[in-house]
Amino acid sequence: MSAPQFDAIVLGAGAAGMMAAATAGQRGKRVLLLDHADEPGKKILISGGGRCNFTNLGTAPERYLSANPHFAKSALGRYTPQDFLELVERHGIAWHEKTLGQLFCDGSARQIVALLVEECRAGGVTIALGQSVSAVTHADGQFRVSAGGRDYTAPALVLATGGPAIPKLGATGFAYELARQFGLSVVQPRPALVPFTLGADEALFRELSGVSAEVVVRWNKVRFREAALFTHRGLSGPAMLQISSYWQHRTAIGVNFLPDAAQGWLTEVKRTRPKLALHNALPLPDRLKAALLDRAGIGGELAGLTDKALRGFEAKLADWQFTPNGTEGFAKAEVTAGGISTADLSSRTMMASKVPGLYAIGEAVDVTGWLGGYNFQWAWASGWAAGQAV
Repeated sequence: MSAPQFDAIVLGAGAAGMMAAATAGQRGKRVLLLDHADEPGKKILISGGGRCNFTNLGTAPERYLSANPHFAKSALGRYTPQDFLELVERHGIAWHEKTLGQLFCDGSARQIVALLVEECRAGGVTIALGQSVSAVTHADGQFRVSAGGRDYTAPALVLATGGPAIPKLGATGFAYELARQFGLSVVQPRPALVPFTLGADEALFRELSGVSAEVVVRWNKVRFREAALFTHRGLSGPAMLQISSYWQHRTAIGVNFLPDAAQGWLTEVKRTRPKLALHNALPLPDRLKAALLDRAGIGGELAGLTDKALRGFEAKLADWQFTPNGTEGFAKAEVTAGGISTADLSSRTMMASKVPGLYAIGEAVDVTGWLGGYNFQWAWASGWAAGQAV
């Protein structure tokens, strides 16, 4: 029996894969969407606390990490947050903007999955779930995919199986295996948007589990101002997740605990309220103050502390050094940094230059966005680009 013939086979029914399949299907292409999971969009469902932070109005190429910082420009420029928002509104999904341009569903992330499934249906896409791929071969301009005991063929194959972040949802490095099989290079994958772990010497801070504060966190010249959260294992919260994508092992991050404080503020307080205890002068959560003062070995009434000591403590608070001993890894990472090298792909079509008909999109590619809807926008934009091209 001959293998069913399609114009394009998309591997992975996540955000990017469904977008690519729907886009190609609505152009009149016969598309097969395959996934080993039993339902589509599993990662979408848990995103944004179940409300799906589906895009960010502040999307710009410089808010993405990649070995080639220019690669994302073409796709992001041609399919914008406004384009996806129009789709959301066409489907009657109520949404709201949170801080920093982040757009969320008023209801449930399931609405975004339903939107994508409906768009696939509108394009006549054949969706096959619970199908593990056992082999992929390429000969005579055709890709042959063996899955669930059947063979399927198409002249175009789209790799949209994501990265290894959140393995409990079925995430794997399968896209990298296939990329290497076809001679594409892979930039070392690593966990991104992931909490840090602290070593025994920082145990004092692990005891602050549950305490959060708005900070500016810095690694080299990269800075983020958002909430930081102390956990029983280390540091988390949006600020830490953001900086984790840039961080390199065995390097320090600097935390400014009082980002709005003017230089010399402590000596100024001492001048006006000398009898005030240093502990009471700090506008921070009580447990955090106690830990910082303990670690800095300073305390007592301001009048009893020299200006030099206060200036030194002020400087420490403005750039408190933490050296994480690692991260919580792929199990807790929201996304994967690294992936299929952009050097081997067309930024316009997402097709591999060495293998005509092979495309890679979404998280499988070495393009990683900031926290806050940027990675979804990359999924929509890269998926749309490939869907237009297959």
